[in-house]
Amino acid sequence: MSKLVGFYPGSFDPLTNGHLDVIERACKLVDTLVVAVGINPDKKTPLFAHADRLQILEQVLAPVGRRTDTEFRIVDFAGLMVNAARENGAKLIIRGLRDTTDYNYEMQMVGMNAQIAPDLQTVFLPSSPPVRHISATLVRQIAEMGGDIAAFVPQIVLKALK
Repeated sequence: MSKLVGFYPGSFDPLTNGHLDVIERACKLVDTLVVAVGINPDKKTPLFAHADRLQILEQVLAPVGRRTDTEFRIVDFAGLMVNAARENGAKLIIRGLRDTTDYNYEMQMVGMNAQIAPDLQTVFLPSSPPVRHISATLVRQIAEMGGDIAAFVPQIVLKALK
Protein backbone atom coordinates (compact mmCIF):
# COMPACT_ATOMS: atom_id res chain seq x y z
CA MET A 1 0.00 0.00 0.00
CA SER A 2 1.35 3.44 -0.86
CA LYS A 3 1.96 5.85 1.95
CA LEU A 4 0.37 9.27 2.02
CA VAL A 5 2.94 12.08 2.07
CA GLY A 6 2.12 15.54 3.37
CA PHE A 7 4.18 18.69 2.89
CA TYR A 8 4.29 21.36 5.60
CA PRO A 9 6.27 24.42 4.44
CA GLY A 10 7.39 27.40 6.47
CA SER A 11 10.33 29.46 7.60
CA PHE A 12 10.17 28.09 11.17
CA ASP A 13 12.10 31.11 12.41
CA PRO A 14 11.63 30.29 15.17
CA LEU A 15 9.83 26.97 15.50
CA THR A 16 6.83 27.72 17.73
CA ASN A 17 4.35 25.73 19.76
CA GLY A 18 1.81 26.74 17.11
CA HIS A 19 3.88 24.98 14.43
CA LEU A 20 4.11 21.91 16.66
CA ASP A 21 0.34 21.91 17.14
CA VAL A 22 -0.18 21.74 13.38
CA ILE A 23 2.53 19.09 12.98
CA GLU A 24 1.03 16.89 15.72
CA ARG A 25 -2.39 16.99 14.07
CA ALA A 26 -0.98 16.51 10.57
CA CYS A 27 0.52 13.25 11.82
CA LYS A 28 -3.03 11.91 12.09
CA LEU A 29 -3.55 12.50 8.36
CA VAL A 30 -0.35 11.30 6.72
CA ASP A 31 2.18 8.49 6.98
CA THR A 32 5.10 10.76 6.10
CA LEU A 33 5.31 14.47 6.78
CA VAL A 34 7.88 16.50 4.91
CA VAL A 35 8.64 19.58 6.97
CA ALA A 36 10.14 22.02 4.49
CA VAL A 37 12.14 25.06 5.52
CA GLY A 38 11.92 27.72 2.87
CA ILE A 39 14.92 29.72 1.78
CA ASN A 40 13.81 33.27 1.04
CA PRO A 41 16.68 35.61 0.15
CA ASP A 42 14.34 38.63 0.45
CA LYS A 43 13.66 38.07 4.17
CA LYS A 44 15.51 40.26 6.61
CA THR A 45 18.08 38.80 8.97
CA PRO A 46 16.61 35.67 10.53
CA LEU A 47 16.61 34.94 14.25
CA PHE A 48 18.19 31.54 13.53
CA ALA A 49 20.52 30.52 10.73
CA HIS A 50 18.98 28.13 8.22
CA ALA A 51 21.13 25.20 9.37
CA ASP A 52 20.12 25.83 13.00
CA ARG A 53 16.43 25.71 12.07
CA LEU A 54 16.93 22.35 10.36
CA GLN A 55 18.78 21.00 13.40
CA ILE A 56 16.10 22.24 15.83
CA LEU A 57 13.39 20.57 13.74
CA GLU A 58 15.30 17.28 13.67
CA GLN A 59 15.67 17.27 17.45
CA VAL A 60 12.07 18.27 18.20
CA LEU A 61 10.42 16.00 15.63
CA ALA A 62 12.31 12.77 16.39
CA PRO A 63 10.25 12.00 19.53
CA VAL A 64 7.02 13.15 17.82
CA GLY A 65 7.68 10.68 15.02
CA ARG A 66 8.26 7.81 17.44
CA ARG A 67 5.15 8.67 19.45
CA THR A 68 2.83 9.10 16.43
CA ASP A 69 4.41 6.46 14.17
CA THR A 70 4.98 9.15 11.55
CA GLU A 71 8.00 9.35 9.34
CA PHE A 72 9.46 12.86 9.11
CA ARG A 73 11.67 14.23 6.41
CA ILE A 74 13.13 17.66 7.03
CA VAL A 75 14.19 19.40 3.86
CA ASP A 76 14.87 22.88 2.62
CA PHE A 77 13.59 24.46 -0.56
CA ALA A 78 13.87 27.58 -2.64
CA GLY A 79 11.51 28.53 -5.41
CA LEU A 80 7.93 27.41 -5.79
CA MET A 81 6.55 25.46 -2.88
CA VAL A 82 4.41 23.27 -5.17
CA ASN A 83 7.53 22.16 -7.05
CA ALA A 84 9.22 21.22 -3.78
CA ALA A 85 6.08 19.35 -2.66
CA ARG A 86 6.04 17.34 -5.89
CA GLU A 87 9.79 16.65 -5.71
CA ASN A 88 9.21 15.18 -2.26
CA GLY A 89 6.32 12.96 -3.37
CA ALA A 90 3.63 14.88 -1.48
CA LYS A 91 -0.05 14.74 -2.35
CA LEU A 92 -1.20 17.05 0.47
CA ILE A 93 0.01 20.49 1.42
CA ILE A 94 -0.59 21.17 5.10
CA ARG A 95 -1.30 24.74 6.19
CA GLY A 96 -2.11 26.01 9.66
CA LEU A 97 -4.74 28.69 10.20
CA ARG A 98 -4.88 30.98 13.22
CA ASP A 99 -7.57 33.44 12.15
CA THR A 100 -9.45 34.96 9.23
CA THR A 101 -6.41 36.96 8.16
CA ASP A 102 -4.52 33.70 7.64
CA TYR A 103 -7.56 32.21 5.90
CA ASN A 104 -7.84 35.06 3.39
CA TYR A 105 -4.15 34.87 2.50
CA GLU A 106 -4.15 31.06 2.34
CA MET A 107 -7.22 30.99 0.09
CA GLN A 108 -5.39 33.15 -2.43
CA MET A 109 -2.44 30.76 -2.27
CA VAL A 110 -4.72 27.74 -2.74
CA GLY A 111 -6.22 29.31 -5.83
CA MET A 112 -2.84 30.04 -7.36
CA ASN A 113 -1.43 26.64 -6.40
CA ALA A 114 -4.48 24.86 -7.84
CA GLN A 115 -3.79 26.45 -11.22
CA ILE A 116 -0.10 25.58 -11.11
CA ALA A 117 -0.39 22.14 -9.49
CA PRO A 118 -3.93 20.70 -9.72
CA ASP A 119 -2.58 17.32 -8.55
CA LEU A 120 -1.87 18.71 -5.06
CA GLN A 121 -4.54 19.27 -2.44
CA THR A 122 -4.27 21.75 0.42
CA VAL A 123 -5.55 20.84 3.87
CA PHE A 124 -6.12 23.58 6.43
CA LEU A 125 -5.63 22.72 10.09
CA PRO A 126 -6.98 25.37 12.43
CA SER A 127 -4.73 26.08 15.38
CA SER A 128 -5.86 24.75 18.73
CA PRO A 129 -7.17 27.47 21.07
CA PRO A 130 -4.18 27.44 23.47
CA VAL A 131 -1.75 28.29 20.63
CA ARG A 132 -3.98 30.21 18.24
CA HIS A 133 -2.43 33.56 19.16
CA ILE A 134 1.18 32.47 18.55
CA SER A 135 2.88 33.98 15.53
CA ALA A 136 6.52 33.31 14.64
CA THR A 137 6.83 36.95 13.59
CA LEU A 138 5.65 38.19 16.99
CA VAL A 139 7.78 35.63 18.83
CA ARG A 140 10.82 36.77 16.83
CA GLN A 141 10.09 40.41 17.67
CA ILE A 142 9.70 39.65 21.38
CA ALA A 143 12.96 37.67 21.38
CA GLU A 144 14.84 40.42 19.54
CA MET A 145 13.70 42.91 22.19
CA GLY A 146 14.82 40.66 25.05
CA GLY A 147 11.36 39.49 26.08
CA ASP A 148 10.42 36.10 27.50
CA ILE A 149 9.21 33.70 24.80
CA ALA A 150 9.16 30.56 26.97
CA ALA A 151 5.38 30.13 26.66
CA PHE A 152 5.52 30.22 22.86
CA VAL A 153 8.35 27.90 21.80
CA PRO A 154 9.75 24.45 22.59
CA GLN A 155 12.49 24.32 25.23
CA ILE A 156 15.18 23.61 22.62
CA VAL A 157 14.47 26.96 20.95
CA LEU A 158 15.07 28.74 24.28
CA LYS A 159 18.34 26.85 24.73
CA ALA A 160 19.45 27.70 21.20
CA LEU A 161 18.79 31.41 21.82
CA LYS A 162 21.14 31.37 24.82
